[in-house]
Amino acid sequence: MPKENPLLESDFESDFEDVFADDPMADLVLPREEQATVPAQDSPVIVDLETPQRELEHDQPIFTAMDDGVGGDAVLPAISIQVFYERDETRLLMEVCERDRRMGRATLQSHAGGIPAAIDYMRQNPTPNLLVIESTARSAQLLSEIDRLAEHCDETVKVMVIGAINDIALYRQLVARGVSEYMVPPFQPLQILRTISGLFADPDAPFVGKQISVVGAKGGVGASTIAHNLAWALAETTKVNTTLVDLDLSFGTTALDFNQEPTQTVADALLQPERADDAVIERLLAKASDRLSLFTAPASIGQIMDIPDESYLSVIEVVRRNVPYLVLDLPHVWSRWVQRTLVASDEVIIVCQPDLASLRNGKNYIDQLKAARPNDTPPRLIINMSGVPKRPEIPVKDFGAAIGVEPEVILPFEPELFGTAANNGQMISETDATARSSQAIDHLASLLTGRSVEVQQKSFIKKLLGK
Repeated sequence: MPKENPLLESDFESDFEDVFADDPMADLVLPREEQATVPAQDSPVIVDLETPQRELEHDQPIFTAMDDGVGGDAVLPAISIQVFYERDETRLLMEVCERDRRMGRATLQSHAGGIPAAIDYMRQNPTPNLLVIESTARSAQLLSEIDRLAEHCDETVKVMVIGAINDIALYRQLVARGVSEYMVPPFQPLQILRTISGLFADPDAPFVGKQISVVGAKGGVGASTIAHNLAWALAETTKVNTTLVDLDLSFGTTALDFNQEPTQTVADALLQPERADDAVIERLLAKASDRLSLFTAPASIGQIMDIPDESYLSVIEVVRRNVPYLVLDLPHVWSRWVQRTLVASDEVIIVCQPDLASLRNGKNYIDQLKAARPNDTPPRLIINMSGVPKRPEIPVKDFGAAIGVEPEVILPFEPELFGTAANNGQMISETDATARSSQAIDHLASLLTGRSVEVQQKSFIKKLLGK
């Protein structure tokens, strides 16, 4: 009998759900005639003043692993990971994981040879924080090798086994020996990363919210308006607790758009990040509704603030661990902290107008972020203010083809709706929930949460009145 296994670890998580499924709301609105060549599953939500609406079909959520209570992806702490693989496919998979943004300060080394190589390594080297070992052996041999490996490991080590047998009896015997995780291919890098993250979650702060960053491809494209209305839709339409953070310290409009006059702003936290703990952040937030909290920007430019990059990242991290959904309204600048914030986000939304400057800048954003976030959803593209009278525009299908991403939604030029909402300190859905732009923003919120929303229909009387 082997001695009591020092690999004992209580938390075992084997639930891997595909985060990305087909879009059940792809037919929210009929496509424009010029979009007819785009495949249905890739079609953006086209919102046009002259395009008839279809009724929304309710279906199961798109995002299962990102629903309420799960949140976003945390960055791994400074742990050491030793991988002992048998197949080249596993080596390549771990190389992809090593380059992922979630690896944070973790270090990963890969070695050929499976469990026998791991045993030889552990005889001569300190125990790492995590051992990832692959074995294609049958159950009896695998269990025997695990017992021999245990003799050379410290009690604190976590072990993840990649096996070839999908057998519940084997799984139970591995868990009884203290194996932290058992996985059977095929799987994706994101599943590996989330599994490792779960093994090293901070028990005092195990949760991080889903971080959604909204940025404009150029100034004046309406990125802040989109961010504010999206945060409202997340909170009020899909019914998830949300915090909106306005990081345009000089010219942010969150307070105006929500008709708020907060005495304290996000600048108070950024100027003293060492004091910005959970309790302080809670006091600084303003309430726009029961589910939506606001971190507004200063109302004046009386103070020029030179905020260190780490202060932004620190404050964002504190806010993120206290709310399921965090929407960041980012300024149109390219700096180190903006770049790091975008890369660290679970979702990135790029807002463009159908013109050449937006196309060039938007493509720069998207190319950079695709390279830095290879295992994440590509940045989501929104085309705003489409159809301005007498303005030459790049056709939507040409814009999407050139930029490399199909638009998620295309918002029409509706100056009366947006102007009325802004002047009244309201969101567009408060002004007219049946407007096509309102429904498009609701659709985007549904995509991000996996929660279906009902399309608001105009009453018979309003139809008669043309409202």
